[in-house]
Amino acid sequence: MTRRDFINNATAAAVTTAGALTTFESVADANKAAVQFENKLSLKVLGTNWGFQGTTDQFCAAVKKEGYDGIEMWWQGSKDKQKELFDALKKHNLEVGFLCGSGERDHKAHLNAFKSQIDAATTQWPVKPLYINCHSGRDHFTYEQNKAFIDHTTEASAKSGIPIYHETHRGRMLFAAHVARNFIEKNPALRLTLDISHWCNVHESLLQDQEETVQLALARVGHIHSRVGHEEGPQVNDPRAPEWEAAVKAHLAWWDKVVEYKVKSGETLTVLTEFGPPNYQPTVPFTHQPLSDQWGINVHMMHLLRKRYLK
Repeated sequence: MTRRDFINNATAAAVTTAGALTTFESVADANKAAVQFENKLSLKVLGTNWGFQGTTDQFCAAVKKEGYDGIEMWWQGSKDKQKELFDALKKHNLEVGFLCGSGERDHKAHLNAFKSQIDAATTQWPVKPLYINCHSGRDHFTYEQNKAFIDHTTEASAKSGIPIYHETHRGRMLFAAHVARNFIEKNPALRLTLDISHWCNVHESLLQDQEETVQLALARVGHIHSRVGHEEGPQVNDPRAPEWEAAVKAHLAWWDKVVEYKVKSGETLTVLTEFGPPNYQPTVPFTHQPLSDQWGINVHMMHLLRKRYLK
């Protein structure tokens, strides 16, 4: 088979099967969540601008049109970008959660940059954010070095009244389940953004051998990034495809437990639909053409999450 034939066949197959990809919906329908929110305001589903080509206003308009409650975006460092964001939020009547983090290799520089973002995001806003999600620390920092990020956000959250969560993300301090467990057990104030797709990738499993650790983490979750990962990567190509049924069921079970905790506590749960663009999204060789529609998948997730978790 020539390269041209391969590309044409792969593209045609993706288009042909797109309308029949219903595994996620069938699994969700066949296994309704045992516990659901009675109040629709208790579940807020947000859209991501990751991969969106356009202005902030265009993004907010698209999110509003689809029916999302709000958006999650990186904290904007410049006054002009902040004004652009807050004007769009007001115009389209959307809520917001901020993402904060830093990338410096040196711990001191990294921590200082992180603190500056957190301090700004908790004080310099005309519209109070629902939460702040943190890409915290680095996987190669020591425990004590990473703990400094938790200590700062604990204080900032107490002062501002804004929930601050630390994400279970590769490359960051909570990159692996067993590492996160140590932080959870030693830091009672630590609250998590659960992106458990990363742990599936790191541990090359659906975490069957770390159930106790996962349950400890689920009890600390305040926010969810609802991407489905698998044993060999942080994102399946399309969660509606039948080959991902086991991964879909595992993620639904984890999210179900978080919902159960939130219903019992009376707390609101925020969820970001966060299937990403290439290179998170697998592509056709030689063309870099995505194998599926990122935006469409995320909107599909939004509707299914509401259908599964709202009475």
